[in-house]
Amino acid sequence: MNWLVYPAQVMLTRFPRAPFMIQHRLIEHPLLYLPRLIELARALPEQQQEYNSGDLPVSQDYLSTPHTGLSALQTLLQIEECNSWLVLKNIERDPQYAGLLGQCLQQLAVQTETRAPGMQHAEGFIFVSSPNSITPYHMDPEHNFLLQVRGSKRVTVFDGADRSILSEEQLESFHAGAHRNMPFRDEFAQRGELFELAPGNGLYIPVTAPHWVANGPSVSISLSITFRTRSAGDQASVYKVNAWLRRRGLAPVPPGRSALRDAVKVALERAMSRWS
Repeated sequence: MNWLVYPAQVMLTRFPRAPFMIQHRLIEHPLLYLPRLIELARALPEQQQEYNSGDLPVSQDYLSTPHTGLSALQTLLQIEECNSWLVLKNIERDPQYAGLLGQCLQQLAVQTETRAPGMQHAEGFIFVSSPNSITPYHMDPEHNFLLQVRGSKRVTVFDGADRSILSEEQLESFHAGAHRNMPFRDEFAQRGELFELAPGNGLYIPVTAPHWVANGPSVSISLSITFRTRSAGDQASVYKVNAWLRRRGLAPVPPGRSALRDAVKVALERAMSRWS
C-alpha cells in the first residue's frame, strides 16, 4: 500500500533544504485511532512519553514548562479538555508501528536517496494535542515528514540556513546537547512560511529548521516519520566539535567551508564518542 502521495518534482527541487506539502492515506488507519494510542501508551516505557501543558507561549523556556499533574495515560483519556500536548516516542519499538513506519520510509527513500543518501536512524513519533494548544518554537535533528491524521494545525517554518534567525552558536549548542526549544523574537514573525494542515495533509520539515505549531479548535493527532542521513550526521559531528572548540575560547569554522576540515572534525568527534 502506498500511504504517501507526494509531488516528485517538488521533492527533487526542495528536499532536503526547504519545507513542502505532501498528501497521505493514513486518516482511517486503525493504528492511529485514539483507543489504539491509549493501548500504545500503556505499553511504552515512561521515558518514551513526553507531555505537558499546551497553554504555552511561542517562546517557552523548557526549564519552566508548566505541567498539568496528569500522567501520559490520563492526558490521553482527557485530551479533549485537559489543554495538553503529548508525544509518544519511538513507536517503531512496537512491531505493528514498525511495519507502518517501514512502509512509509521505503516509499520516501525512492526520492530522498537521490538527494540525501544514507537513510538511517528511522524513528516514529505520534503527537496528540488538545484544542488550541501550542508547541513552542524549536528545532529537531531529523528529517521530519509530519502527517496530519485528525484535527488541524498551523505550522510556521523558518529558514534554518538564515544565520540571522539561527546562529552557528545555537546549532553548536543544540548538537552538543542543548534543549530543542529556543527563544523567539518578534522580528521573526513575518519571516516564517505558514502551512495549514488538515487530515490527509503532510509537511516536510528540514533538519534543524526552526518551527512552531498552533493546534486547531479540535483534538489533533499527527504522525511524524523521521530519519537521519549520512550528510546530516556528519554535519552534526562538525557542530559538536565546534561547540567543544568554542568552549575553549576559539572561533571554529562552520561546516561546509572546507571538506578537508569537516572530515577531520567528523573523524575526531567519532573518536571522542568511542572514548567517552
